[in-house]
Parts: sequence; structure tokens; C-alpha cells
Amino acid sequence: MNPRQLQQMAQQMQRQMAKIQEELGNEMVEGSAGSYISVTMNGHREIQSIKLAPEVVDPEDIETLQDLLVAAIQDANKKAQELAEKRMGPLTQGMKIPGMF
Repeated sequence: MNPRQLQQMAQQMQRQMAKIQEELGNEMVEGSAGSYISVTMNGHREIQSIKLAPEVVDPEDIETLQDLLVAAIQDANKKAQELAEKRMGPLTQGMKIPGMF
């Protein structure tokens, strides 16, 4: 393979990666902590919404609410990462590219 062909392949891969990155911004995942809290996050791991069940809001027990919120955010973050890896996987063929996932 000559250098020009290699450069063209690299440019094509860059275009495909940019397209996937753009699409990930529009794809949503939802993480939860039971039925009490749900967090919606896009494929860029940006939180879009948080929903709380009324019964989880207890002024006498803020620690439980905080723990549930952290668990829901971590769950959504994990799902967003898995989504990105799934979408980029065929393109990167298992390569771990710093900053991509």
C-alpha cells in the first residue's frame, strides 16, 4: 500500500469517526437506581435529564438520595460508554484510542 492510499484510508476513517461522534450526541441511554431515580444521558456522556420518584425525596434521609443519584449516574455513564464502544468498535477494530472511550 502506497503512502497516498494510506492517507486516503486515514481520511476516510476520520470522516467516519466524526460522523459516529455526531450521531452519539443524538443517541440516548438511561441509567437507573431501581425505580427511584433515572438519568438520561447522551452518547457524549452529557446528562440530559434526571427523574426522581416522589417517595425517594425525604428531607430526613438525604444520604440515601445522594447514593441513589450517584448510582444512577454511574449506570448511565457505563451504558453511554458501552454505546460508544459498540458504535466505534467496527471502525477501530478493538484499538484503544486515547480520548475516544
